[in-house]
Amino acid sequence: MILEMKVPSPGESITEVEIAEWLVEDGDYVEKDQAIAEVDSDKATLELPAEASGTITLKAEEGDAVAVGEVVCLIDTSAEKPSGVADKKEAPAKEETPAKEEVKSAPEAAPAKETYASGTASPAAKKILAEKEIDPKEIKGTGKDGRITKEDAVKAVPSMGTPGGGNRGTTRSKLSMLRRKVAERLVAAKNETAMLTTFNEVDMSPIFALRNEHKEAFKAKHGVSLGFMSFFTKAVVRALQMYPAVNSMIDGKEMISYDFCDISVAVSGPKGLMVPVMRNAENLSFRGVEQEIKRLAIRAREGQITVDEMTGGTFTISNGGVFGSMLSTPIINPPQSGILGMHNIVERPVAVDGKVEIRPIMYVALSYDHRIIDGKESVGFLVAVKEALENPKELLMDNDVKKALEL
Repeated sequence: MILEMKVPSPGESITEVEIAEWLVEDGDYVEKDQAIAEVDSDKATLELPAEASGTITLKAEEGDAVAVGEVVCLIDTSAEKPSGVADKKEAPAKEETPAKEEVKSAPEAAPAKETYASGTASPAAKKILAEKEIDPKEIKGTGKDGRITKEDAVKAVPSMGTPGGGNRGTTRSKLSMLRRKVAERLVAAKNETAMLTTFNEVDMSPIFALRNEHKEAFKAKHGVSLGFMSFFTKAVVRALQMYPAVNSMIDGKEMISYDFCDISVAVSGPKGLMVPVMRNAENLSFRGVEQEIKRLAIRAREGQITVDEMTGGTFTISNGGVFGSMLSTPIINPPQSGILGMHNIVERPVAVDGKVEIRPIMYVALSYDHRIIDGKESVGFLVAVKEALENPKELLMDNDVKKALEL
């Protein structure tokens, strides 16, 4: 029986995918549920499992865009599973020739013919050498009868504007459907929103102190580390509830506001940056945030993230600090209206009660759509985040650290 395997729908509104890579070859025997291909949609890279066991016949090439429901391969389910992998036939060994005979049969290079042209520069080469004050006698010509060519002169005198003799190759590769869609969305965000960025700085000393005191007990109790993201997520949720316009988005001539906080978190995956969503982050504890972020990050790195897990989101947090970024202007993740950028933590001199002290400082940036978020709201939102991070015991933990951390 021949089974036609069709492209399944990866998610709502997705009409086609691209064959990123075949994980099997034409004619291979595959097992049911074995991953046979990776396909790119405009939202994620997904694995395509075999629907049955049998011999596979591929009907699409890598890089092909195929519509949802289109046949991409055939599986002959009546084929018997091979008992083992047959050894590839080796090509017959070539008859060896004694090394001495090879040497004898190799033609000897004829000595270069010495003529009046040997060491003489062509007019173009002579001009280049004269400009750089190089004696033609120092150049070995490769032209006819040893004549110095223009190329000989160029190679002998590499400069900032003249290519030398090094490697100057280029490669060209097709962008994946996911990367092309990301590019389109980023350009659209810049062109279709009134994006503006406001900045502030956060003294991370209070969070450092809390983590140093409780991180061992937290990890022993919950099996995850007490990171910065739980503090930032809790601070963002608090600020979103104080400034609901930041937790809104434009739909035509209307503004949609949400009474829940679905926080998109930018994580690095094998196919690039992905933005899975923490649903109802307002209901998550510190432990809940850390466990959810760990779960989503692992799924993204292993290529198991689904379209549904990256769909939606009312606000985004991006942590460029893990890569060493000091300061940046993050781009809004449309159709959202705001994104918070975290950066690296650096010890800096700051004024504290009239004295200079060294504190761990992080710069934070809020990019927002000025069409629905005013400057007062954007600055107020970022100040609220700063206040919560610099006073986490009172504003994020209700002055009960152990209860908040569930210790």
